[in-house]
Amino acid sequence: MSSHDLYLLSPELSLAGLAALLLLLDLVVARKGVLLVLAVFGLAVPLALSVSLWFDLGASGAADNTGILADTLSVDRFALFFKFLFLGVAAAVILVSSDYARRFERFRIEFYALVLFSVTGMMLLASSVELITLYISLELTALPVAALAAFNRDSRSSEAGLKFLILSGISSAVLLYGMVLVYGFTGSTMLDDIAARIGQIGLDEGQPFGSYALLLGIVLMVAGFGFKITAVPFQMWAPDVYEGSPTPITAFLSVASKAAGFAVVLRVFYVAFPMDIVSVEWSAIFAVLAALTMTVGNFVAIAQSNIKRMLAYSTIAHAGYLMVGLAAAAARAPEDQGALGPSGILFYLGGYAVMNMAAFAAVIAISDRIKSDRIDDYAGMSKRAPYLAGALAFAMVSLTGVPPTVGFMVKIYLFGAAVNHDLAWLAVFGVVNSVVSAYYYLRVIKVMYLSPAPTEERLTSGLALRLAILVTTAGVLFFGLYPTPLLELARTAAEVLVTVS
Repeated sequence: MSSHDLYLLSPELSLAGLAALLLLLDLVVARKGVLLVLAVFGLAVPLALSVSLWFDLGASGAADNTGILADTLSVDRFALFFKFLFLGVAAAVILVSSDYARRFERFRIEFYALVLFSVTGMMLLASSVELITLYISLELTALPVAALAAFNRDSRSSEAGLKFLILSGISSAVLLYGMVLVYGFTGSTMLDDIAARIGQIGLDEGQPFGSYALLLGIVLMVAGFGFKITAVPFQMWAPDVYEGSPTPITAFLSVASKAAGFAVVLRVFYVAFPMDIVSVEWSAIFAVLAALTMTVGNFVAIAQSNIKRMLAYSTIAHAGYLMVGLAAAAARAPEDQGALGPSGILFYLGGYAVMNMAAFAAVIAISDRIKSDRIDDYAGMSKRAPYLAGALAFAMVSLTGVPPTVGFMVKIYLFGAAVNHDLAWLAVFGVVNSVVSAYYYLRVIKVMYLSPAPTEERLTSGLALRLAILVTTAGVLFFGLYPTPLLELARTAAEVLVTVS
């Protein structure tokens, strides 16, 4: 491995090194608060290395991968966008878990280290352009999460961890079987080689993909990815796992895991199965899945009385909104509009990360003090904790898609991409579902501000948690009023993907 290879892998190596360092220092450092500070500020190293890589890339937006990285990992601005996102989410999760981690004080540092190891897998996943590398990265992402989901060590948490482990294993097996079929009929695990071979087979045989067995392999891969992004009908695991897991891990799953899933779906379908190679209407398939996913997520969320389950179904609904971008990305469009779908997905993921982390940070602060996740127990929270209630209400308004929040801006852009790609009906479907979602989001605000408080006892939270709430809530407002920096970052990253394909 050359020094150039080490430089290209430096964000992942430094992040894994930070996790290992935390575990070693945990043996000798008595004050665990010091290690919390180290965990957060240590993320500045992989972040700085990622920024350095961003500016060192050439005009093509992709690095010249040689040596051990050749044909397995692509260090480009698309991957770096997700590395920025994952590192930001990791910092937020560690901060919001500062108070919550009292429940497992002896294993606090192991908790932080597992989060960092999972993020390392996600960063590799965003760069993977080869099926074996992709699968290994996916497992590095999922296995720490299975342990984290069971970290509370009560019956619900253990059930969540076991359910995630089993269902994740099943989905990984389905995905791997699909990869085997694709490899068997194309003779390659490289995404670009797969696209070239599929083109040759399709021309020779005169049918989609040239083989129904190969088509089955791709369908199985779609099913495996559907589990990761909680798309209907592969979403059944999410509510139980989200409810039973420690709330910081619920937030981590809802944001980082979903972003990693969409990163790999975009990479695979743009590089290995692009529209100009295969004669399958991906746009119609993704459009129908998007409509089903957002509808199921929103309507089932209405019936929920537990705020974590409600946010779990909300996450499913937002997966449906994101799949609007997939449908737009797969639709035939003029060349100057080719990046609208992918850039819309990246822009939405960035905005969604901020507003969903703000919501979960406030939920963690409130639920940890009142020892309940029931929405009715949030009654009178505007008097008991006005700062927390205001932050949660603002996040709920943003998730609904009301200006001047980032939720409004990302939905406008994503639905606009659908209209520009002749999918106006899907954009209307998304708007109607956003109106439906207002019912359960605004219900939380109604309970906090209009229902009488059962007690006048004030709620307090730690400095780290308050900082996380402040930063994420400010981000919801800032990007709602001035989305240009995030939007330009998303466009630059998406253009690389379109150019490569």
